[in-house]
Amino acid sequence: MIKYNEPNPLNIFNLRRMAHCPPHFHKVEFDLNTYDKVVSAWIYENLEGRFNYGQIDSLSSAGKLIRRHRAAFELAGEASYFALCLVDINNYPGLF
Repeated sequence: MIKYNEPNPLNIFNLRRMAHCPPHFHKVEFDLNTYDKVVSAWIYENLEGRFNYGQIDSLSSAGKLIRRHRAAFELAGEASYFALCLVDINNYPGLF
């Protein structure tokens, strides 16, 4: 983790953030209320495993196409920790 000054080999070789989302990753979908950089910086600082972060298109309950954000993690524990902390991460009072 970055906050403990321990180098992560996945970060060193630029293998941590994946461009695609493999099917075995655990996904967390949410509406973004802050900047993308805030979310990705939190992931880099507090988690260790590989992840994917980006936008996805999904259908709402009314049948409309909406754009949401998704963070997907290789480790299930990291997905759970992110989902629990999402309320605090995704809260930037000056944006919306």
